[in-house]
Amino acid sequence: QVQLVESGGGLVQPGGSLRLSCAASLRIFSGYVMGWYRQAPGKQRELVASITSGGSTNYTDNVKGRFTISRDNAKNTVYLQMNSLKPEDTAVYYCNTVYRIISYWGQGTQVTVSS
Repeated sequence: QVQLVESGGGLVQPGGSLRLSCAASLRIFSGYVMGWYRQAPGKQRELVASITSGGSTNYTDNVKGRFTISRDNAKNTVYLQMNSLKPEDTAVYYCNTVYRIISYWGQGTQVTVSS
């Protein structure tokens, strides 16, 4: 079983920054793709960014140039640095990984961008 615990959400003004963290209880964390998703009220959950075991990254178009995903394999942690935040980035952000064909999710962390 895998546990994912997110932290770092909060209320921030437009143009501000936040860094989300996701700590994973994966024994071989470095070997797995990690992803950040988000779900806004009334909308479907969407992939924001992902990072492979080799460090290759992928972003959805509307966060490119503003968000950066990274991982620290020594700490079993994946990060999402979010800069130039916009009100439309408001959502619950979830960490995800797939381990032995099972998809695991964290409990989510709320990000609210508002003045």
